[in-house]
Amino acid sequence: MEVKQALRTKRAVRKFTDQPIPETLIQEILKAGRRAQSAKNSQPWRFIAITDRKTLAALAQMGDFAGHLAGAALGVAILTPPPIQRWSIMFDAGQCAAYMQLAGWALGIGSCPATIYRPEAARKLLGFPAEWHLNVVLSFGYPAEPSMVTAPPLGKGRRPLDETVHFNAWTR
Repeated sequence: MEVKQALRTKRAVRKFTDQPIPETLIQEILKAGRRAQSAKNSQPWRFIAITDRKTLAALAQMGDFAGHLAGAALGVAILTPPPIQRWSIMFDAGQCAAYMQLAGWALGIGSCPATIYRPEAARKLLGFPAEWHLNVVLSFGYPAEPSMVTAPPLGKGRRPLDETVHFNAWTR
């Protein structure tokens, strides 16, 4: 899939089949995240790749809208240093997440981010060190509705470009 097509057709997928994702494709998704650009090439992230269904179901309870994690074949916890150190840490983590989601989409794998509102419970579950922060876990899986991957681009619900972009200054 071309990048332009992936950008035009990518949508959030919250319902997945029970089909596992092959290890080679998991590696492709994780490598895409690792390759994301970051401020001063600091790469301020670590990943915990989660394929255990019980762990994913437990994580689904740690975010108010994270239920989709319970049905995912793969969850990727994106760990960062505390975001108060530099504003760019969360920007970099967002790029990392976008790279992984686009890589998955190009492979026919859907995804959706889940905000973790109970990070200390997640720390206890996943066992990551105190110096790392968890804000988001990405769910990945084959869409329960396979036509989502090949459906035409979403047209409604997006603000027109001329209402979104201001050139050179806010005033037109």
